Amino acid sequence: MPKASKHSTGVWVTVLLLIGAGGFGACYWYNSRGSSPQYLTGTVVRGDLTQAVTATGQLNPMINVQVGSQISGIIQKLFVDFNSPVHEGQIIAQIDPATYLANVHQNEADLENAKAVLELAKLNAGRAEDLSKKNLTPKADCDKALAELQQARAAVKQKEATLERAKVDLNRCTVSAPIDGIVISRHVDVGQTVTASLSAPTFFVIAKDLTHMQIDANVAEADVGGVKVGQSVDFTVDAFPARIFHGKVTQIRNAPTMVQNVVTYDAVIEVDNPDLELKPGMTANVAIVTARRPNTLKIPNAALRFRPPEVLAARTNVASTVKTRSTAGRKPGANAGAVASSLAKARQTHRTVYTLASTNAATPGEAPVLEPIQIKTGIGDGVFTEVIDGLNEGTVVVVGLNTPKNNYGALAGKNPFSSRSK
Repeated sequence: MPKASKHSTGVWVTVLLLIGAGGFGACYWYNSRGSSPQYLTGTVVRGDLTQAVTATGQLNPMINVQVGSQISGIIQKLFVDFNSPVHEGQIIAQIDPATYLANVHQNEADLENAKAVLELAKLNAGRAEDLSKKNLTPKADCDKALAELQQARAAVKQKEATLERAKVDLNRCTVSAPIDGIVISRHVDVGQTVTASLSAPTFFVIAKDLTHMQIDANVAEADVGGVKVGQSVDFTVDAFPARIFHGKVTQIRNAPTMVQNVVTYDAVIEVDNPDLELKPGMTANVAIVTARRPNTLKIPNAALRFRPPEVLAARTNVASTVKTRSTAGRKPGANAGAVASSLAKARQTHRTVYTLASTNAATPGEAPVLEPIQIKTGIGDGVFTEVIDGLNEGTVVVVGLNTPKNNYGALAGKNPFSSRSK
């Protein structure tokens, strides 16, 4: 019995060793097979392509008038409220006119007094002239009487002007609408005292016509070069996220604006609002269509960004060498020409993409052979880019690299079963 027990134990140990060796070999073979890169591909297709400049802006009435007062006083009556339609010349507010009416009466009395003085001066001047002609009074008395007559006439004109100004102030107690439109804001209440000192207080804000509005969109300086008057615009607002509204660029203002350290320019977009669903002050997410290409060849943008690992490594080495040389033997501004040349090349429309070579043999464990192709590109929409030359419809291009992670660390000099391997 002891001998049989020792024999069975040896057999089991041998079996376990064989299983372990087989598992190690299978693991090593699996990781060796998975270490070769797997390329992700995309296809050149034909379809519509739209290039747009995105921006945000605020909806405003095309004509927005602030109605206020040039005089101070107590608000006696208000004849309109929020959203009230108004017509040009319609009375919309009344300021207490008592003080200004009293000023009119006082100036009317002053004018009558000045006219009486004028009549007396006329009589005195006439008598002085008659006596002077008969040499009964000195010439100086006649001249004095004529001067007093002129002063009396000037005093009458002065009082007339003062009375006219008082009447203007009295008329300003009645506030009228300057245009046809709708009241979108009211800033005063009945009984409130308004003071017109350095600036006129605002009573109402009247929009002329809310069926025609405009968007003041802030376009970044990097994008404003592609925006032109007459371009169509698609935009959305948060109130109607599923609806796309349309407009047209009518003006690009030259005055720059700084928004969060970014220079922007105001692009005015005209919008039709027949159903009055768009409200003043809404934030619009704008897409200004700068170019359209119907039924054109297009390629995924990922294909333009893809570079094989060996190309990236070579670029890194070249960039490191250039940087070392420029910092070691050149002045800080000596590399300006090279930088300008690099920027010029970056703006070119010729790009390099990669396809899988048709002669590549599908050998297990070996990476597919890539073939670089120079293409000429056009507009893009952020996802696809137009292909002008270099590729045909249906061509398969490489868009990415997928290297399976070696979970067991089957690398040279590493134990695949070690807990430190990653």
